[in-house]
Amino acid sequence: MDTAAGQSLYPLHHCKTVHLVRHAQGVHNVEGEKNHDAYLSYDHFDAHLTPLGWKQVGNLQKHVKACELFSRIELVIVSPLLRTMQTAVGVFGGEAYTDAIDKPPLMMENVGQSDHLAVSSVNCPPFIAVELCREQMGVHPCDKRRTISEYRKMFPAIDFSLVESDDDILWSPDIREKKEDVAARGLKLLEWLWTRKEKEIAVVTHSSFLFNTLSAFGNDCHPNIKSAIRTHFANCELRSVVLVDRGMIGSNEPTTNYPGKIPRGPDLPSDAAD
Repeated sequence: MDTAAGQSLYPLHHCKTVHLVRHAQGVHNVEGEKNHDAYLSYDHFDAHLTPLGWKQVGNLQKHVKACELFSRIELVIVSPLLRTMQTAVGVFGGEAYTDAIDKPPLMMENVGQSDHLAVSSVNCPPFIAVELCREQMGVHPCDKRRTISEYRKMFPAIDFSLVESDDDILWSPDIREKKEDVAARGLKLLEWLWTRKEKEIAVVTHSSFLFNTLSAFGNDCHPNIKSAIRTHFANCELRSVVLVDRGMIGSNEPTTNYPGKIPRGPDLPSDAAD
């Protein structure tokens, strides 16, 4: 068969759908666009969302529900920083939380200098905080996280068990993480996703993390597709991609395949037999 048009064919159980989301507008984004030196200010430590950022979250939430994406996502992976967790629970969380609900909320009310209501963890996928998808680390205080103890009080239903240290031991005030190291973290995250059973996963993360990770892909594609993969994300932008395991990283068995003739035996079509 002529594959010059660029099509590829893979077994379904060697594919995952990953919905990549950059966080909504944070206070550091506003000030950084005016003056890049603002990223060096401790005024923006663990930057929170702006009022416009919360509107962007509401718009994306409406979209994922309207296109029925909300009901398909089995897991939400989120960077353990305030702006990403606010975005994640606002987009993929449940309805407004009330005291009558017997499960802990995803987010308490008024978290991160906002007047946002508490968000329920009912009827939504599980949320796991993963440090592999943090923003490029070091020097910029907006990318330094709080202690996990503080976050657990703000986001009671997010699972922080994979974060190894309560304090942020990854961020350095003097050394900025190299771009190639950010990309390596991204590829490690994608490999880790293959150890999960979920087939449709949302990852809520950051601009530099996404750009440097995705820059490793697209070399075998049409230039327009390569460009689309590597374009910087806007605030609260969502892009859905298919992650293909061309090796044997994933070990899940196919769930939709059917073996055919039972009991097994010779069953070749006549042309193949000839």
